Amino acid sequence: MRTSPNHIAVSVIQEEHDQLAAVLKGMQQLLRAISKGGKAPDTKVFRAMLLYIIEYPEKVHHPKEDQALFARLRERTKEVDQVLAMLKAEHAQGEAQVNELEHALTVYEFEGESAFPRFFELVENYAKFYFDHMRTEEDVILPAAAKYLTAEDWTMIDAQFAANQEARNTVDAKKKLDKLFTLIANITPAPVGLGPAM
Repeated sequence: MRTSPNHIAVSVIQEEHDQLAAVLKGMQQLLRAISKGGKAPDTKVFRAMLLYIIEYPEKVHHPKEDQALFARLRERTKEVDQVLAMLKAEHAQGEAQVNELEHALTVYEFEGESAFPRFFELVENYAKFYFDHMRTEEDVILPAAAKYLTAEDWTMIDAQFAANQEARNTVDAKKKLDKLFTLIANITPAPVGLGPAM
């Protein structure tokens, strides 16, 4: 269940979750089609998806959560300390898993079909891991934040998230990120993306 996005931080978190979920589902859809005998796309499709995963959650999304939202929530309540500790550990685990995914994709590019099962398995595992991670943030942490954080807390957190958004929306950065997401959307088969169904 989603928290009403009354704050910039909540809106940003949910928007970034939605975009990442679309990329992960697109990757899963492509790989599942290949596993059933479908034609494999150019591996630049997977490279674009991995680049998106590296650029957003690992470099932008997680640092904001850790440094702004999670840190302030720890100051206000001990109720979700264990969940916050788990999520922070998962941020580190996610980075390691992405590195493993990138290596598996490189092997797949060089070795072809024989390396596909390993790449497929790692993508499925990462997608499940990350969907569970996002669900915990939305079902446990955001409601706890709505319950325990003060108006002053939200002003500070929203300012940090807004500053991050402004940096992301500079002309060069925005063009790069919009181009990447548009590329992914256009090459991912329907109904997840805008590309032709496989």
